[in-house]
Amino acid sequence: YVQDVQIDSDFEMLIPDEYVSNIDERLRLYTELDNIDSEPGISKFADSLRDRFGPIPPVVEELFEGLRLRWIAKSLGFDRLTLRGSVLRCYFHKNAQSAYYESAIFAKLIKLLGAQSRTLDVQLKQSATRLLLIKEKLKSMKSAREFLSSLQTLAEAEPAPST
Repeated sequence: YVQDVQIDSDFEMLIPDEYVSNIDERLRLYTELDNIDSEPGISKFADSLRDRFGPIPPVVEELFEGLRLRWIAKSLGFDRLTLRGSVLRCYFHKNAQSAYYESAIFAKLIKLLGAQSRTLDVQLKQSATRLLLIKEKLKSMKSAREFLSSLQTLAEAEPAPST
C-alpha cells in the first residue's frame, strides 16, 4: 500500500562530516542504509561503520531508529510521520480510494483505536486531505518507534472486524 514513508523530525539523523569526511563515501553509505530492510542488516551496517570509522555517534544511532520507525510505519500503512517537539503525527495513506482502506490491517487499527484510544493516549483526526493519528509525549525517535511497535503488535493480535 505504501511505497515509502517520509519522516520529518526535530531529531538529527545523519552521518556527520566529522565521522565520514568524504562526501562520496557518505552518499554511498546513505544509499546502502536506504536498502537495509532488517535488524540484522542494521547490525551488519553498524559493525562495518565501527570497523572503518570508529564508535558510532548518537546522530547515526538516531538514523538507525528512523529506519526502524519507517519500517513499522510502512507496515501500518502510514506514508508520512512527523515528530516535532514531543508530538508524533502519523499520516494515513493520502489516496482515499487506496485499497489500503479495505485492508485487514486498517480495519484492525481502526477497531483497536476506537476501543483503546484513551488507554493508548492517542487521537484520530481527519484533516482536509487525510486521516491522521496523533500521539503526544514522545521524547525520542526510539520512544516513537516503541510506541508504533506496540501499536503494531496490538493491531496484529486484534481479531479482524466482522463485515
